[in-house]
Amino acid sequence: MFYSNIYYLSAMKLILSTAKLAALSLLTISLLSFSCGGNNTSKPAAVAAPAPTPSFSKFLSEKQYNDLFPQRDKFYTYQAFIKAVDEMAKVKVKVTRRAVSVYQFIRTDKRTGKDSIVRQDGDWNEQWAKEKPDSTFTVDYGGFCTEKDAVTNKRELAAFFAQIAHETRHGMNGTYTDGLMQTHEDNTSLQYESDSDEYPSVKGQKYYGRGPMQISYNGNYGYASDIIFGNKHILLDNPALVETDPVVSFKTAIYFWMTPETHKPSAHDVMIGKWQPNAKDKAAGRTPGFGMTIVIVNGALECNKGEDNYSMNDRIGFYQFFLKKLGATDPNCACSCGKMAPYSY
Repeated sequence: MFYSNIYYLSAMKLILSTAKLAALSLLTISLLSFSCGGNNTSKPAAVAAPAPTPSFSKFLSEKQYNDLFPQRDKFYTYQAFIKAVDEMAKVKVKVTRRAVSVYQFIRTDKRTGKDSIVRQDGDWNEQWAKEKPDSTFTVDYGGFCTEKDAVTNKRELAAFFAQIAHETRHGMNGTYTDGLMQTHEDNTSLQYESDSDEYPSVKGQKYYGRGPMQISYNGNYGYASDIIFGNKHILLDNPALVETDPVVSFKTAIYFWMTPETHKPSAHDVMIGKWQPNAKDKAAGRTPGFGMTIVIVNGALECNKGEDNYSMNDRIGFYQFFLKKLGATDPNCACSCGKMAPYSY
C-alpha cells in the first residue's frame, strides 16, 4: 500500500500539473485520510493475540492423578505432568520425507509463530532425493488427549496412562496401582546404540530406557530432543535429563505418543480414529484400537503371540483400570494384539 500511494500521487502530479495547489492539497488529504482510516494521527488497531490454550489441569485434577498412581515415585509429580503437557502444546512440527529416509523438520513455536528448521538431512538437496515424491505431515502436540470429544479424549488418556504405567511398574502385579514407580530400567549397563548419521551417540553417554515411556537408543533421544527443544544435542549430550528433570521426562513420553515413525502411525492417531489400516496392515491383522498401541510401543516382543502373553495382558488390564477411574468405557475395544504382526524394519 505504501508504494502504491507514491506511484498514484506521482501520476496525479503529472496529470494535474496545471491544477490549483488547493485542489492538489485536497486530493492528498483525501488519500491520506483513506489510508489512515480517516484520521492521520490515529494508530493502527492492535492485532488481537491468539487465545491462550487452556491448561491440561482443566481436564485432569491433582486428586485424580494421585488416585491413578498411588504408589508412584515422588519424581513423577502432577505439576511436572501438567507443565509438560502445557509446554508441548505450544509446539508444532512439520515433517517432510524424501526418498523414504531423508528428512526435514520445521518446528513452530506456537507462542511466537516462529518457524525453525531443526533438522535437514545431508542428502536433502541431492538430485536423487529431490526426484522422489515428498511425504509431508504435521504433528500438533497440542492435540494430546484434547483433539476429539470428551469420551475419545478420556480413552486416549487411559491408553497413554496404561502404556506408561506398564513400562514403569514395579512389584504389585495385578493391582494396577503400581505405575510410574521407576525412572529408568533395571539394567543400566546396556548401551542401546545404533548407527545414525543424524543422531550419533556421544562418547561416555548411555541411552538405556528412561522416563515414563522408557525411551531408549540414541536415535530416539536425538529425535525427541529436536522436537522438544529444537536442538538434538541437548538429550544426545545429556540423556540423564530424562531421569533427573521430571518435566523433560514426561515430554519424552508425549513425544513418543504423538509422533509417527517411518512405518508406524502414532498411538495418538490410533486412539482418536485418525489412523485406518491400509492393505498391508489388514494383511498383518492390524486393526484400530488399544491393541494397536501395543504394536507401536512393543510389538516385536508382545504381539502376534496369541492371547496368553503376560505383558500384553498387563497393558490391557491397566487400560481397563484407567478407563474405569476416568469414568469412560470402550465396549468395542480391539484391546489385544495377539493376532497383529509387529512392524519390520
